[in-house]
Amino acid sequence: MKLNKILKWGMVALIIASVVLLILGFANGFGGNSVDTLLRWTYIMVGLALASWIVVGLVVGAINNPKSLIKIGVILVGVAALCLVAYLLAKGDPAMAYNGPAVSGGTLKLTDTILNLIYIVGSAAILSIIVGEIRMAIASKK
Repeated sequence: MKLNKILKWGMVALIIASVVLLILGFANGFGGNSVDTLLRWTYIMVGLALASWIVVGLVVGAINNPKSLIKIGVILVGVAALCLVAYLLAKGDPAMAYNGPAVSGGTLKLTDTILNLIYIVGSAAILSIIVGEIRMAIASKK
C-alpha cells in the first residue's frame, strides 16, 4: 500500500517538474539554455522509463514466472549485441559541407552509431510487416 503511494506521488512530482520546465521554456522563448534543459529532462524521463520497464519486467517476471528471466536476459543480450554491431559499423566521419564548430570524433562515432541503429531497426520493422502480411495471406488461403 505504501509503495503505491510513493509511486503515485513520484509520478505527480515528475509531471509537475515537466510542466514547470515547459512553462519556463515558453517564458524564455526557447532560447539559450531552455532547449538544452528540456532536452536533458527528456533524456532523464526516457532513462527513467527504460529503467522502470526493465526493473518492473524483472520483478514481475521473477514473481510470476521465474523462467521468464532467461527470456529477458536473452533479449537484453540481443539488444546489447545489436548496439555493438551498430557501433562497429559506425565510421565517425565528419559531415559533408558542415561549417559549424568542430565536433569530436567520439560524438561523430556516437551519432553514426545511432543512425545505424535507426537503419537496422527501421529495416527490421519494414521486413517484419512484409513477412507478416505474406504469412497472413498464406494462412487465409488454407
